[in-house]
Amino acid sequence: METAGPPRSRRGTIASLWRVAALVTLVALIWIGHYGLWTPADWAVPLDYSGDTHEMLTRIKAASEGDTWPLAPQVLKRLGAPWGAHWNGYPTPDKLLVLAMGGLARWIGVGAAANVAVLLAAMSAAAAFYWVARRLRAAWEWAFAGALLFAFTYSVFHRGLAHLLLLYTWTIPVGLLCCWLVARRRPFDWTSPESMVCLFAALALGLSNPYHLFFWIQLLIWAIVFQAVRHRRINNLKIGIACLAVAGLAFLAMHAEFWLYTQTGTLPLLVRNYGGTEMYALKAVEMFIPPPVHRWEPLAFFGQRYGRWSEWRGESFLPYLGVVGIAALVWLLADSVLRMLRGRAPSGFALQTGWILSYSSLGGITNLLALFFGFQIFRATNRIAIFISCLALLFLALRMSRHLRRFPRGVSLGAAALVSLLGVLDQIPRRSEPERRALLVARVEADAHFGRTLESALPRGAMVFQLPVLGFPEVKPPHRLADYELFRPYLHTTSLRFSYGGAKFRSRGRWQRDLEELPPEELVRSLERYGFSALYLNRKGFTDGGEALLSSLAKLGYQRRLESPRKEQVVVLLNPATEAELPLGRTLTFGEGWYSQAVDQGGESVRWSHGPAVLTYFNPHDTAREVTLHFRLCAGSPRAVRLQHRGRTLTRITLDGEPKDLQPLPVLLHPGVNRFDLISDEPPASGEGTAARLRAVGLIAVTVEAPAPKPGARPAEPGLRPGSRSS
Repeated sequence: METAGPPRSRRGTIASLWRVAALVTLVALIWIGHYGLWTPADWAVPLDYSGDTHEMLTRIKAASEGDTWPLAPQVLKRLGAPWGAHWNGYPTPDKLLVLAMGGLARWIGVGAAANVAVLLAAMSAAAAFYWVARRLRAAWEWAFAGALLFAFTYSVFHRGLAHLLLLYTWTIPVGLLCCWLVARRRPFDWTSPESMVCLFAALALGLSNPYHLFFWIQLLIWAIVFQAVRHRRINNLKIGIACLAVAGLAFLAMHAEFWLYTQTGTLPLLVRNYGGTEMYALKAVEMFIPPPVHRWEPLAFFGQRYGRWSEWRGESFLPYLGVVGIAALVWLLADSVLRMLRGRAPSGFALQTGWILSYSSLGGITNLLALFFGFQIFRATNRIAIFISCLALLFLALRMSRHLRRFPRGVSLGAAALVSLLGVLDQIPRRSEPERRALLVARVEADAHFGRTLESALPRGAMVFQLPVLGFPEVKPPHRLADYELFRPYLHTTSLRFSYGGAKFRSRGRWQRDLEELPPEELVRSLERYGFSALYLNRKGFTDGGEALLSSLAKLGYQRRLESPRKEQVVVLLNPATEAELPLGRTLTFGEGWYSQAVDQGGESVRWSHGPAVLTYFNPHDTAREVTLHFRLCAGSPRAVRLQHRGRTLTRITLDGEPKDLQPLPVLLHPGVNRFDLISDEPPASGEGTAARLRAVGLIAVTVEAPAPKPGARPAEPGLRPGSRSS
């Protein structure tokens, strides 16, 4: 494949710059027109305000407050009160982008910064595609047309703000160019512009979304293999390998907190399974199915039919390539068949597309790796459709440039304009009803008003306990509450601290779940001892709208309330203690080695381990504290069990078929997260009637008896230095 553009005169360079400027301006106008963001007030309200969007807005808000710097612990200071939400086990992809948006949010607000980020994603994708297409010697009008369609590719454009970090696809055409440069016959050296392009692409992909990096690495490895087998240009091979190293190092630097500050032995925050690799795999048919919201009813009909007939859908309709992209892909496949019939090898476009389909399609390599090797983290391989879209559109731009070269210039310009118009109208659906936007604006403005009310009623730095208690991320919220919805008051305040946002499966937040189970009087008394100034309820999380709890609190004398304009959120004002205690969990937290659900056995609830198992406890104080542990255990078969703390054996016990209470165990807890290992040398045994579930040790109950803490004790901040494992 030819990848070197012709020399350009000064006049040609200026003309090219004007075309790029015209391209990104046109993209911006189409985007702004579609969303109707013509005034500063329109820009201040985010494009979406539900579900995953709340998490994305929270990331931008946290970045604006300086909480998500690379190589530092990811601790969101105003969440997870009283000690902050530790997100080290849930790294932020595209951290530099989020930091940039956070800096912008300090000037124009979180909502406007998020909207700017979505717009810049489309503009940058168009500019990068155009540059690569021109480098491959496509005519400028076809590079322009392909870039316009790539900017609004359905698989990216319609993910919207909820998946903001997947929208930045400008790295994909540049990454593909890198692969072609590495694989080509013509050699290039370390000082050449080609090597700079390759290394820049590797760095950009390493710093950006891991999904794009993962798919690109596969293509680059194949380019290196092709070069090694076919041409054997040593410099090309070295530069290709260097690109892998650069991308890997950049990725490690951007996600270093996961290895430096995450507590070992805890459960992963993102739970993936084999079923997810099937549900979210690329289904080739979905590349050809228009969405049910398509502006043209004859095409929308097929999306509606697919929605009715299909029973196994993940991110439905997002792989749709658009009518132009479909035509380009069919042309690419037909061209490959003809080349092979003539005894010629398929083009690089076809080989890369073939590999992508082989790896990502349902029942493909992705499922084999997940089933036999447990490689499930990149389960949503439907997201690789953007690579296919880029390949197909680049192929179209190059072929149309070649075939129309012999015709008058006006023919090529007219055809490119027609294809652009058809493609854009196809890929961008009808605008949503004005009523929907008005409702979204009303929700955001109501939350902003409520945030101002809270900050005027509560002192700076006050803590607010939020109900219902939810972990983060990806939990199933109760009743009508949406996931991440408890971030709403955080987004519209600047000085208050909130209890929500702490990582799930972590002992740091164990005390919140213990408190939720208490009667109302004990709940508020405990919160006041812990220094909380308010109790927040989101009515959508309660079957009765929280009325029973609010009524009980009123009878106890807690009648001072603040309510949001839409009546969904209620805050009850408390009387925090002057000298606050630090909350302690009442039990240990399950880590690695345990089944996710307890089972009933002999009238008792038992959580079984399937081998060596981990339990953790968080000591929030800056000094060691002595507690007493009370265990009730059973076993799947007779076995000797030992309990270890920080590598030291606390006790040994022999278990048989009957539950047994251990003698109370005094333990000195060090500041921060304390790890306990429950170990049995005997292999797990099959339980009765449950041959598929091997059982080792069953935990019936464990409680932590701690002396009353001294008021005013300073909370520990373990793990704020590399290697200390803060979780």
